[in-house]
Amino acid sequence: MVQNRDIEVLIIEDDLRIAEIQKRFIEKIEGFQAVGIAASYEEAKTFIELLQPDLLLLDVYFPDMNGLDLLKETKQQEKQMDVIMITATKEIHKVQEAISIGVFDYMIKPVIFERFKQSLGRYQEYHRKLNEFRDENLHVTQQQVDKLLRKDLTGAAYDKPYLPKGIDPLTLEKVLEVLGKVNYGLTAEVVAKEIGVSRTTARRYLEHLMSEEKIAADLAYGTVGRPERVYIVK
Repeated sequence: MVQNRDIEVLIIEDDLRIAEIQKRFIEKIEGFQAVGIAASYEEAKTFIELLQPDLLLLDVYFPDMNGLDLLKETKQQEKQMDVIMITATKEIHKVQEAISIGVFDYMIKPVIFERFKQSLGRYQEYHRKLNEFRDENLHVTQQQVDKLLRKDLTGAAYDKPYLPKGIDPLTLEKVLEVLGKVNYGLTAEVVAKEIGVSRTTARRYLEHLMSEEKIAADLAYGTVGRPERVYIVK
């Protein structure tokens, strides 16, 4: 089952005034819980070890550490946690380094609430979808990987699945519609006649749907000749 609990957030920020603002921001967003504030390297390491949070809100510069070094450490460990950088650091090489290490988002101070809320909303949807995929199967489809990498699953522009060259969304919908009308397998030839395309074209769409694990295939044995491949909606 998908976990139905609040996402636990650890704030790592040496300016306690800013940390308290972030904590209040988190309290305004449903589905999140601030589990602690760490103001130094030792506190951050201890809290990460004890609390095992889902998400870190991490600054770059501290009196006793560089947040990017801590980011590298967390990514090298087996702990499954994500990081959003919240910092005044604007140097492009620092931004590039953070992205290359694997931050979920990078926000430049001062952060307004709407931008903060947008970032956490995107993370919440990513976290939810990741749990769904994990519960459904240990393996994912290309479309599911694409969604996770985009890290934004709610906007209309991201609702449209990626389609390879030669696959038209309307034709694909027609193929699914034809298969959905019956509870038995159809050959590529039958599908082709139903939607008015060639058998080769129909097979291309059917094989694409197979790759996305939306349909299954089996062999049907007739009275004469070789067995034919038939397709059915899962």
